[in-house]
Amino acid sequence: MSEVREAITRAHHDEWARVVAALTRRFGDLGIAEDSAAEAFATAVERWPADGVPPNPGAWLTTTANHKAIDRIRRENKRDDKHREARMVHDDDPPEPLGAIDDDRLRLIFTCCHPALAMETRAALTLRMVGGLTVPEIARAFLVTESAMGRRITRAKDKIKAARIPYRVPSADDLPARVSGVLAALFLVFNEGYLATGPDTDPVRHDLTAEAIRLTRLIRDLLPDDGEVAGLLALMLLTESRRTARVSAGGELVALDEQDRGSWDAALIAEGHRLVRERLAAAAAGIAPGRYQILAAINAVHTSARDMRDTDWSQILALYDQLVRIDPSPIIALNRAVAVAELDGPEVALATVDRLEPTLSGYHAYHATRADLLRRLGRSQRSRAAYDKAIDLAGNTAETAYLTHRRDQLR
Repeated sequence: MSEVREAITRAHHDEWARVVAALTRRFGDLGIAEDSAAEAFATAVERWPADGVPPNPGAWLTTTANHKAIDRIRRENKRDDKHREARMVHDDDPPEPLGAIDDDRLRLIFTCCHPALAMETRAALTLRMVGGLTVPEIARAFLVTESAMGRRITRAKDKIKAARIPYRVPSADDLPARVSGVLAALFLVFNEGYLATGPDTDPVRHDLTAEAIRLTRLIRDLLPDDGEVAGLLALMLLTESRRTARVSAGGELVALDEQDRGSWDAALIAEGHRLVRERLAAAAAGIAPGRYQILAAINAVHTSARDMRDTDWSQILALYDQLVRIDPSPIIALNRAVAVAELDGPEVALATVDRLEPTLSGYHAYHATRADLLRRLGRSQRSRAAYDKAIDLAGNTAETAYLTHRRDQLR
C-alpha cells in the first residue's frame, strides 16, 4: 500500500502540469483542465490501491482526465454546445502551434500569467494549477490565511471567465509583458522547495528547486538580455549551492554561520557568480539592477566568504539599502536588520525589528530573528517567548527542530 501511495505522490509531482497543459490545449479552458486533472488523480487514489499502479501512470492519468473533461462538458453545456465541444476531442484537427515555448510546463505558466490579472493573482494561480502547490502552501508563501488565499484564487478564476480572458499559447511578442509574473511564480516555487512550509513534507524539496531552476534556465534562453531573468537564475543557483549543508543528519536546520562551506557546490557558485558579474557590468553601463539581481548580489557576497567571519557585512547592508528603495517590503526590512546586527549590534537591529511587528506578527521568521537578537542581548526570558512563537508558526520540521534546540539552550 505504501508503494502505491508513493507512486501516486510521484505521479502528482511529475505529471500534474503535463496533464493540465494537454487538456488546456485540447479544450481551451484552464478551469476544465485543472478540475478534470484533479478528478483523475482522485480516481487514481481510489483505484490504484485495488487495481495496482498502471504500467504508464502518466498515460492513464491523461486518458482518465480526458474522459472527465468530456463528461464535464456534456453535463454543463447545452445540446448545441455539446456537439461543438465533442468535436474538440478528436485528433483529426492539426495540433495548435507551440508558439515560442517548447516546454509544456513553461508554456502553461506563461499562459497563466496574463497581464489582465494582478501580479499576486497570477503567481497564486500559477502555483496552484501548474506548480501543484496546495492552498495552505500558497497562503504561507503570501503570508495570508488559507481562506483568504482560497478566495483570491476563486476570484481569479471568476474574472477569467467573466472577462473572457483567452488562454492562448503566448507568442514571442507576449513574453516580455508576462515574464515578471512568471519569475514571481518560479521564485515562490523555489522558496517552497528551499524551505518547505508543510509539516508533512521533506524539509527541503529538491524536486521543486530543481524544476524552478530548469524552467528559469529555459526563460534565460528565451530572453537572454533580460537582467531580472539572469538575476533570478543566479539567486537560485547560489542558494541551491548550499542545499546539502542546510540540514544535519539528525534532521535539524543548520544556520549559515554553522554550515560546512567545503560542502557547498563550487560549480553552482561559479555559475552564479558569473551571472552576477555580468549584471554588475550592465549596472556600470547605466542599467539599474532589479530586485532579483540585488538579491543575487547579496548571495554572491555570502558565498564568496570562506568563513562567516570573512563576510563583508558592509557590502551586504549597502545592497539591502539599494533593495529597500525598489522593494520596501517588511520582509526585506527584516533581512536588512540581520546585517545591521552584525555591523551596529543587536540592540540597534532589535529596534528596527520591533517596528515590523504589526505587519509580520504571523511570520515565523520575524519571531525567530527577534528571538536570536534577544538571546545575543542576554534577555533569555523574552528570547524564550519569541522562540515559542516562532516554533508555533513554523511548519518546516528541520526549522522547528533548530528553533527548539536554540530555545532549550537558553539559561
